[in-house]
Amino acid sequence: MPSTATELAVSTRGLRKTYRTRRGRQVAVAGLDLDVPVGGVHGFLGPNGSGKTTSIRMLLGLIRADAGTMRLFDREVPEHLPEVVGRVGAIVESPKFFPAFTGRKNLSLLAEAIGAPSTKVDEVLDESGLGHRGKDRYKGYSLGMKQRLAIAATLLKSPDLLIFDEPTNGLDPAGIREIRNTMRSLGSQGRTVLVSSHILGEVEQVADTVSIIGHGRLLASGRVSDVIGAGSAGGVRVGVSDPRAAIQVLTAAGLSARPDGRLIAVDGVTDGAEVTRRLAHHDLWVNELVPVRADLESVFLQLTADDTLEADARAQVEEVAR
Repeated sequence: MPSTATELAVSTRGLRKTYRTRRGRQVAVAGLDLDVPVGGVHGFLGPNGSGKTTSIRMLLGLIRADAGTMRLFDREVPEHLPEVVGRVGAIVESPKFFPAFTGRKNLSLLAEAIGAPSTKVDEVLDESGLGHRGKDRYKGYSLGMKQRLAIAATLLKSPDLLIFDEPTNGLDPAGIREIRNTMRSLGSQGRTVLVSSHILGEVEQVADTVSIIGHGRLLASGRVSDVIGAGSAGGVRVGVSDPRAAIQVLTAAGLSARPDGRLIAVDGVTDGAEVTRRLAHHDLWVNELVPVRADLESVFLQLTADDTLEADARAQVEEVAR
């Protein structure tokens, strides 16, 4: 296990990768600075096409970076990747298992191939929550169980860092919960879990720290609570009988008020009493007042709005071109 609390599991500086496409050079990662602390779960978030998978593949030596530096446990990679690869387990693509073999048999074959002790097989099956299903054939596993078997496979060499790229893709709610519980358990053991995902609610429940990227660059990073606090100004949602008049009153008072369905969203307000007082002064009586709870998804959408608009524009251009 890592020896110091200050050591970083992952660190990149100025990481850059471009691809040649029919439309010219496409920048996938543009000067990414990323720090992942040792221990716990770190969410790696960004819109589709923001460079998450490309960054992970560069870290693992699967593709070459155009520029920048990368370090795993303070060892520069890919130059020193053989020295630290034994401390890293990753699921980047769908793993291949023998459908007719049991989960335990698949892991036993893999353990033999990588030189892991056979005693590890039952240990990792239990650790991934498959101890009671190890004797079942792989082809009978649900999608969530298949993903947990893949996690079990990465644990055979007792890695300190686990990298999961969109591990809950295609899973039903029960499967997502199982993977979430497994990641939380791994993080609580002192391992580092780096997980890229677009399911923000799930990441918020399991992650200790997060990094949000857009256009291949870092937009925000830190503890989940700090990122949420820094990215949201708060506010309330108000219900009144005359929303149009209420918006005029609040706007005249210097507040940011806008329609939000049947309610009015008042941004940047931490004290709902101020809103009710101003409206009551004009005989506009509040019948509903709901504080806006900041969450990771709202911060994510705010930070990556430009990425989303750009992706939509590209999709529209490509559709017209067809």
